[in-house]
Amino acid sequence: MSDRRTAILEAAATVIARRGVRGLRVEELAEEAGVSKALIYYHFEDRTGLLRRTLAFVNNRAERYTAEQAAAGQPAAETPAGPPLRRLEQALLLELQDLPHVRENSTAWGELRASAVFDPELRGELALASVIWVREVADQLGEARPTAPESALTASAERLTALLEGLSARWLSGILPLTEARTRMREAIGVEVAHLAGLD
Repeated sequence: MSDRRTAILEAAATVIARRGVRGLRVEELAEEAGVSKALIYYHFEDRTGLLRRTLAFVNNRAERYTAEQAAAGQPAAETPAGPPLRRLEQALLLELQDLPHVRENSTAWGELRASAVFDPELRGELALASVIWVREVADQLGEARPTAPESALTASAERLTALLEGLSARWLSGILPLTEARTRMREAIGVEVAHLAGLD
């Protein structure tokens, strides 16, 4: 991806996090990215194209910072279970960090998700990103509970990712302190893993 295209997508994530999808104005985006409005239309054709690519960018950025922090040895939460469960917990808790890029990413994701209610094209992109995320979490659950049925792993992954989105929204909006959001996520992982163990 070209540097200018990346700069536009970074700026779009910032503006969407700050003003919401409805507040995204090409003039403000161009100023934030340091490019012309014409260049934005050249790279993305229209607003829908820009929103679809921004959604993919936000999703990829989350995958990237999660992988980078895991590789850098971000301390995993203490848990009595083995390494697969610690890796799952770490991957989910990395979405609940008080870091500017995590806050921006989570806020932009929430705004794009809310906008998808009224935008069928964006809805398809969001659904695909969600399916991939659920699959990744289900695979990690499968490492922790390899004899659990596939349908149960997927259902647990759906519940965990949906809860994480809700906890993130409550934390970002000031309804729930970050420490409590992280505690609720840990508790939910424990509940889901215990449920899966009962199905072995």
